[in-house]
Amino acid sequence: MMWQSVRNHFNALPKGLQIVMCLSVGTAIGMFLFVVRISNAVSYMSDAPETCMNCHVMTDAYATWRRGSHARVAVCMDCHVPHNNVVGKYAFKAMDGVKHSVVYTARQEPQVLTLSSMARPVIQSNCIRCHKDQLAMIRLADTSEQTCWRCHQNIHGQVHSLSASPEVLRPGLPDAGLKWMKKGDSHE
Repeated sequence: MMWQSVRNHFNALPKGLQIVMCLSVGTAIGMFLFVVRISNAVSYMSDAPETCMNCHVMTDAYATWRRGSHARVAVCMDCHVPHNNVVGKYAFKAMDGVKHSVVYTARQEPQVLTLSSMARPVIQSNCIRCHKDQLAMIRLADTSEQTCWRCHQNIHGQVHSLSASPEVLRPGLPDAGLKWMKKGDSHE
């Protein structure tokens, strides 16, 4: 019924305006699909840690996670999004994703990655959620007074800037097929 009403209103418009509206809608849909494709947007629906590597500034965080103890038991989303319910998880992930998209599109990414005020309580809650058995064995005054990473700074390593991480933490890049460059300037 609704579509029939929309179609009747559309058909009542002059032909020129119908063409302009169709071209505008088609252009908007095309631009949306183009942005979805070039931004690899579908990958952000998953919890795969490799998705975080879509942004080059996450290379060191990924590499330190991959070589650390958490790689065997957790992925990025286990620590960085809330787990109170499915709606909360995906709402947080969407809000954080939009924020990251704006920052990286505007080329405003910081040289030193820091946790936002919104992310800090989420990560603290997830540390406690996963390590509650270990926390039960020690006496803590109030876990909201201190963050877990105050003492456990080695989760993603000590990062001073995007270019300061040791070379050894960087994941190896695939061979680009330019073996002659590795041996010098001689072309074999």
